[in-house]
Amino acid sequence: MIRQLLHRVFGRNTSAPSATRASSSSPRIIPREQHGIARDHIHPCALKVTSGLQEAGYAAFIVGGAARDLLLGLEPKDFDVATNATPEEVRAIFRRSRIIGRRFRLVHVMCGAETVEVSTFRGGPSGPPSPPSLPSLPSLPGPSGNGENGETLHAHADEHGRLLRDNVFGSQEEDAKRRDFTVNALFFDPVQEELWDYLNGYEDLKAGRLKIIGDPVRRYREDPIRMLRVVRLAAKLDMQIDPNTAAPIGDLAPLLRNVPPSRLFEEMLKLLLSGHALSCVVDLRTRGLHHGLLPMLDVILEQPLGERFITLALKNTDERVRKEKPVSPGFLFAALLWHEVLAAWNARQSTGEKPVHALHQAMSDVLAVQNENLAIPRRYDAIMKEIWAMQSRFTGRSGRRPFRLLEHPRFRAAYDFMLLRCESGEIEMELGKWWEEFQHAPAGEREAMLLKDDAPRKRRRTRGRKKSAPANTSAADNTIVETSE
Repeated sequence: MIRQLLHRVFGRNTSAPSATRASSSSPRIIPREQHGIARDHIHPCALKVTSGLQEAGYAAFIVGGAARDLLLGLEPKDFDVATNATPEEVRAIFRRSRIIGRRFRLVHVMCGAETVEVSTFRGGPSGPPSPPSLPSLPSLPGPSGNGENGETLHAHADEHGRLLRDNVFGSQEEDAKRRDFTVNALFFDPVQEELWDYLNGYEDLKAGRLKIIGDPVRRYREDPIRMLRVVRLAAKLDMQIDPNTAAPIGDLAPLLRNVPPSRLFEEMLKLLLSGHALSCVVDLRTRGLHHGLLPMLDVILEQPLGERFITLALKNTDERVRKEKPVSPGFLFAALLWHEVLAAWNARQSTGEKPVHALHQAMSDVLAVQNENLAIPRRYDAIMKEIWAMQSRFTGRSGRRPFRLLEHPRFRAAYDFMLLRCESGEIEMELGKWWEEFQHAPAGEREAMLLKDDAPRKRRRTRGRKKSAPANTSAADNTIVETSE
């Protein structure tokens, strides 16, 4: 309120925010001639938001992955903006905007069909919060926190050091230092076309070095998910993990057990859909991070068939991601857990359980154990179970069974899954070839492709009242009919 009152009385300072840069330690400011990013590389909506904030007297930068990817010559997925304006001040500048979030409030600014996410500079995880720095305004008391009623909100950690709430505003430098890796702590000013670097992230990026900010042990304890992020980013950006960043991971891997399963699933899904799933899974196993995610991975990968199957599944996933084809998370997790299901299914059948019942029980058992570590949403559970359950139906190639299977809404996913089993050597390749030909054959030719059913025909009793048989006829002649598919 005080800031808005001063703006109304004295007017907004529209001078470039880069003209005065108040900070406890000055950043390295890299000109366009060195970094090579031009204003026209920025999405028009992100440029509109940063320009609007700067015209209103605030600092505003393109931050995080967008600045990093632009330097690497990649196309950013999102253009996020960071500013010293509070959410309420951002909301007052942009009519089509709304404040979201409870853990940390952000502003979504709508621009046509696009949405630009704007965050206020955040402070460090400990100690009292600092007000956002205002380099182009008189010294004013900033917000003491970002509670709904202006109350002070400090960071709180559990007994393992994991942050449960990290909800404070801060200066631009503090915002840089609280980010995870140096290459993600770069700020690009699209108006001045300058790159601000507080933590030597620009040099790390050029050297292909992924380095965590601050003490690695403390940062991993604050958020164990960072151990998964470092693996994913190293593979995605083709970087080497800094030795000091990598050193504590093996010892701290058990901290992943303290992370909510739903959050683990979100991060694991990002990793598997990164386009580098195979190398990431190998690295997870090498560093001992997989125990809290896919605890049976060691057992599966020690079996030749299991290793080939998962390798093929992840290679195919990476190829589809790179070609920008859709990938089903349900299919992917069905592949990762298939050999656990297969082992449990065989074990139940060996005790005398009927195949169908044994399979359904095996599926439920495996998912129950898996969800203790990595909570797979129920919408994917259903897809996985359908894919698994349909595998036994591909062996039926007589009667009407193949035609009914073709009509199943999950046929394509189950068929692709069956092909993986063929390619890995789990089942005969001939089965996959037959189904390939059958589904593409003209309708009139499919009948000729059906195999002869050598199984004994099923017989069932007719429904209805039992008729008395004539004296010279067996009663069974009237009560038994032959059926076949």
